[in-house]
This record gives sequence, structure tokens and C-alpha cells, in this order.
Amino acid sequence: MANKILSGIMGLVVGDALGVPVEFQSRESLKRNPVKEMRAYGTYNQPAGTWSDDSSMTLALVDSLKDGLSYDDIMDKFLHWYEAGGYTPHGVTFDVGIATSQALARYRAGASPLEAGGTGERDNGNGSLMRILPLLYYLQENFGEDFSSKDEAYEIIHDVSSLTHRHKRSQIACGIYLSIANELSATECISKAVESGLFSALSYYKKKPGFTEELDHFSRLEDKNFKDLSEEEIGSSGYVVDTLEASIWCLLTTSTYEKCVLKAVNLGNDTDTTGAVAGSLAGIYYGYEAIPEDWLKTIVRRDYVEGLCDELFLGLRKKDYERLIKHRAYLERASREGVCSWKESRKDERGAFIVPYPVYDKEFMDFINDFYCSGLKSQDYVTIVSSRTDSLADIENHIVEADLELLGAIFTTLIRQERFDDGIWEIAVKEGLFLIILDRLGKLLGV
Repeated sequence: MANKILSGIMGLVVGDALGVPVEFQSRESLKRNPVKEMRAYGTYNQPAGTWSDDSSMTLALVDSLKDGLSYDDIMDKFLHWYEAGGYTPHGVTFDVGIATSQALARYRAGASPLEAGGTGERDNGNGSLMRILPLLYYLQENFGEDFSSKDEAYEIIHDVSSLTHRHKRSQIACGIYLSIANELSATECISKAVESGLFSALSYYKKKPGFTEELDHFSRLEDKNFKDLSEEEIGSSGYVVDTLEASIWCLLTTSTYEKCVLKAVNLGNDTDTTGAVAGSLAGIYYGYEAIPEDWLKTIVRRDYVEGLCDELFLGLRKKDYERLIKHRAYLERASREGVCSWKESRKDERGAFIVPYPVYDKEFMDFINDFYCSGLKSQDYVTIVSSRTDSLADIENHIVEADLELLGAIFTTLIRQERFDDGIWEIAVKEGLFLIILDRLGKLLGV
């Protein structure tokens, strides 16, 4: 199954590594000598493909979330990075933001995780924005792809930002960013994804006292002509609003992953973070395969980074399995007794003929809803099934031999087919297909 986590995280790491050698260089100097490929040494005298604190803290969050959400554990892993060089390319920590180091010092001194971050006006650097992306996958898993309409999801976003940056402006920036990232993962149009993600987030914040007074700082993003701003009007400092604006602007004004991250890095100043945030959005939209292989091969400890992404991916799929397997006893019973009742054909009050249709049991619909909230559903299920099977006539044998990608596509096919063929779910239950799918899923995940 395509690991969408890999697309976003590697998109971020590559953008970060492109920007590390030229961090703090001015836009004017980069116009004279623009970044076109991975460079070595430069600002921090590091080998090509070296990533910075942006990626290190992102990977620490990836590592923590694979076991669930624990703010203490996240901060402990941040400390492991800060004090022992964990999650770094060469075992050495460098390029640590002031607000982040102060928050970690407070936590080490006994502050609770959610009270460690600074709340002052000057605590609005991009240090929480740059590393919050992994939370996207946790929220999608636990709240579905409409998480950006849920209070609890925003509370978690704000809490994860607050570990180092507790000002509401930083929290809003993280909320907007993840809302847009969520839309990018499920659409074919960048501009519509940005518009929809921005609308969802701002609609939420406009109703929340304490946040409304901060929204003026994000007003340019609401301008329908935002993408038409000139480069001179786009900031690229370490200020959180600058980073958010620059990253979205680069995404809207380019057509490939490569063009997006190079445009972001060549804005100058905080090049690694602008490259990282823009790279994450571009990675989500264009996919892992769109990242130039020459850049990927240069990334230090690439296998380690991708391994952590796989661990989070499999951890979330295990949660999908746990959510679905609780329906096993019901599905076993339903395969013998029936899963629905059929409404007989009749005429409505206007005399129009209504054909028979199934009304499914509530628990079965709970099973369907749990599937839709999972990461098992496949957007490309038609293509996957048609390219990897001659047909689904021998569907049971396809299921018991399927890998995660094909299994997810077959699962999605069975679920979605009900739109075109009333009663297909009843047939699938009677033939035990959902049970066979759950058994195969458990075997693939080793549970």
C-alpha cells in the first residue's frame, strides 16, 4: 500500500536538506548563485544531504506517534534530540531555535509539557510549524479526513504546537497548515485544496474567542489574488506567518515538487524551514515518486528516515485492524442470519415506483463507517484492481494472496460497489469476504 506518510515526511526532509547549506543567505545572493541541486558544506559545514532541526524534531514526533499520543513522550524524544543528538543525520545537534531551547529547558526543569512553550509575541518563530506534519496522519487515523471540522482535533494541534510555541498565532498557523495538508492528500487541484483547507481552518477560528483577534495576521492568505503577489512581497524570515505564506505561495506558483522546493529555498534567509514546509506540502500533493531520485540518494540516513515512516504507517494500520476486528463476531453471525432487511417495491405518494432496497443493521453500518475512517481505503482502487488482477471472479483467492495495496483496493471495491448494485454488501457478508479480508489484514500486520 502506498505509504502517504513517506511522501510528506521525505518531501520535508529533502526540502530541509536543500536549504541547510544556504541558510541565512540573502535573496539577492541566491539570485546570483541559485540552489539547483543538493550542495555540500556552506552555512553549517555539513555534507550534502544533511538535514537540520526541522527534520530531527519531525522524526522525533513520527517516532512518538507510532505508539499513540503522549505529550510527555514527545518532549522526552525532543530532549533526546537536543541533548544526545538523537534523530540527527550525524549524531550531532545543530541549528536549534531559541524558543525551542527555552521550552525544553523549562520542561527539563519540571514544567508540564503543555506549559513549556513560550506565549510572548516574540515566541512566534516557525519552530512548531516546521515539525508538526506527522500529526496530520494521527488526526486522519483517529478523526477521519474531515478532522478539520472537529474541536478535539484542533485542541490536539494546539497542544502539540504548545510544547514549544504556545502563542495563539503559532497555533493558528499550525491549524491552517494541517488543514491545507489534509485537503492536498485528497484532491487533484492544488488551488482548490488550499482554498478549502484555508476556509475550514479560518471558519473554525472565526468562531473561537481568543483566536479571532489574531486572524488579521493571516488575512493575506484569504485574498483570492494571493498567488499573484510578487516575490518581493513574500517574506522568508523565521517568523511563523512568513514561513506559512511563503510555503503556500511556492506551492501555488509552481507545477512540480522540484520547482516548488527550489523556489522556496531560493527565497533566502530561513531557507531550511521554508524548504521543509513547502517540501512537505509538495510531497503530499505530488507524491514520493515526484521527488528527484538524485536528491533522495543524497539524503543522509535515508533508510533510517524511511524506516521511521514505515513504522508509523504500520502502527496506524494496526489501529485500523483493531477498530475493524471488533466487528468480527457480528460478521460471523450475520453471515448465517443476514445483515439487512429489504424494503419491498412500492409506489410513493406521487405514484412513482420505488424498487426494493436493503436497510442494513446498525452494527454493520458501524463497520462500514470504521472502514471509511481508516487508512485502508484506496483512492486508486479501480486502477489497482484492474492492473493487478484479471478480474475479481476468483475474489477469495485474490484476497488470501494480496499485499496491503491490493487488499485495500479490494476492500474499497466491495464497499464502494454498493452505490451501483444494491445488496452487494449482503452478498459479501454471506460469502464471508469481509472475514477473509480481516484475516488477511491481521496476517500481513503480524497481529
